[in-house]
Amino acid sequence: MANGFDPRIIAVPESTRIGREDTTIDVGLRSYMLSVYNYMASGVLLTGIVALLFANSGYAAAVLGGPGILKYAIMFAPLAFVLVLSFGITRLSTGTAQLLFWAFATVMGLSMASIFLVFTGTSIATTFFATAAAFGGLSLYGYTTKRDLSALGTFLIMGVVGLLVAMIINLFLQSGTMSLVISFIGVLLFAGLTAYDTQRIKSLYAQVAGTDMMGKTVIMGALSLYLDFVNMFTFLLQFMGQRR
Repeated sequence: MANGFDPRIIAVPESTRIGREDTTIDVGLRSYMLSVYNYMASGVLLTGIVALLFANSGYAAAVLGGPGILKYAIMFAPLAFVLVLSFGITRLSTGTAQLLFWAFATVMGLSMASIFLVFTGTSIATTFFATAAAFGGLSLYGYTTKRDLSALGTFLIMGVVGLLVAMIINLFLQSGTMSLVISFIGVLLFAGLTAYDTQRIKSLYAQVAGTDMMGKTVIMGALSLYLDFVNMFTFLLQFMGQRR
């Protein structure tokens, strides 16, 4: 019933009632997590389609391969969308958050078109499926483990900050060895973040279930897992990718 009171459970033994409540929570949690994964997977698919189409259009090489303001606009536009969603999610409607997520995935596809200009299609596909398998296993671990990953998450986030600093430094050094080390550490960091973010997203369900934040939490959860997947894929591609 709407007020949460159901007279049918008055005569039900406590142990049975608890079991039924847990079942209801499990059903709601599964639906919530499926929504997160569906958005995340749809976002990755959209990004891949846009990247492939843009790369094959002939414009990607001209825009991303040379200097120009459009190149940098495409490169940094995804970051702008992430910042708007992250810091403005409480003020955005669910519909607006959804539109921003799809716009982010689209712009990310334009940015990632460059990988089709550098690596062979076969190696991209191989790396993608390897990433998908690793992501699935790590996310399953994060969902099922009883271990609290909060402390690990703090360490990993600090690691990502350090990784960004190292990447900026290597823009000037142009060291191949340092680039490989960065890629190796990046794979490990985002592998760990996949498990951590899955557990964090799962734990948020109890706080947002039945509230107007439910839909927006789904979007933010999908965004987190999307970023984990894409970053793990791009770093892994540095090892597995065969250059043209």
